[in-house]
Parts: sequence; structure tokens; C-alpha cells
Amino acid sequence: MDEVYIRKILDGDRGAFKFIISKYKDMAYSIAMSVIRNEYDAEEIIQTSFVNAFNNLHSFRRNSKFSTWFYRIVINESFKLSGKRKTEFIVFNETLPDISNDTLNPLLKLEEDDQKYIINEALKHLPPKECLSLRLYYLEQNSIDEIREITGWSVSDIKVTLHRARIRLKYVIVKVYKLNPKVL
Repeated sequence: MDEVYIRKILDGDRGAFKFIISKYKDMAYSIAMSVIRNEYDAEEIIQTSFVNAFNNLHSFRRNSKFSTWFYRIVINESFKLSGKRKTEFIVFNETLPDISNDTLNPLLKLEEDDQKYIINEALKHLPPKECLSLRLYYLEQNSIDEIREITGWSVSDIKVTLHRARIRLKYVIVKVYKLNPKVL
């Protein structure tokens, strides 16, 4: 479906870009928030990213999905602005406690909205790279290879980052929400 609209845009139909914006704006915002953690800056990033995508659509080679190409633009813009802002992020101690999965997860008992809220709040405490990797893998349901294409990271780097991010996310949920680590 993207291919039809991309062809229309390249043929001069500027209105066709509305489809691209409506389809990708939410995930683009989520990716930008993963890195920058400021809603106003995230909005600026997605606007810049859509403009860049529109202006450079002729350079899209179609050897990957459009979403992969576009999310790469969003990630690059996010890290570019993050570097300019020099935002200080909280990094937790590298020696994380052992958090086992022996019993039922108490998050399963919460309402779905509460789960989303807790997870999104906990993601704010993770370093940008870990937050981004979790969002791309679990929320956008990209494969490891797709994440490699989007981010430019190596496969082993992605796997290590996802592993650390999962552990750190559990740790943050335990610390922030005072949940019993034995039940996570």
C-alpha cells in the first residue's frame, strides 16, 4: 500500500503524503520520545523527519520497507537533537539484582491502561538506546534484522541492548512501583 502512495507522491500528488503522515506519525512520535524524552522536541523531530522524508523520497531505493527508511530518519533526527541538548539521563547501576520469573507477574492483574502507563513511565528511566530498542522490538514488532536496518546497529549489539533493556525495565518497575521482584 505504501508503494502506491509513494508513486503518487513522486508523480506530484502532494496530497498523497497525508496517508504517509497518518500511518507513521504515532510510531515516529514514540521513537522520538524514546530518545529525546520531551514532547515538544519530539513533535519538532517528527515534523523535521516528515519534511526530510518528503524532500528525499526520490532517494528511497525500495530495497527495504518504507517504514524502515523513515524510522531511520526519525532516529537520526532524534539523536542529532539529543546531542545538541546534552540532556542528562539517569543511568542505573550496572549490577542489577536477580529478578526471577517464578510466579505470576502482578502487571498481568492490572488493567491494560494501567499496564501501558506503568511501562511508558518506566521506559522514561531507561537510556535512550535501550528504550528505543524495546519500542522497536515490542511495540512496532520489528525483527532483529529490521531493527538493524533502521538503526544501523549490529545484530549482536541489538541483542545485548534488548537483553539489558529488559532487565533494566524490570528493575525500574520494581524500584519505582515497589513491586515485589520475586513476582516479576
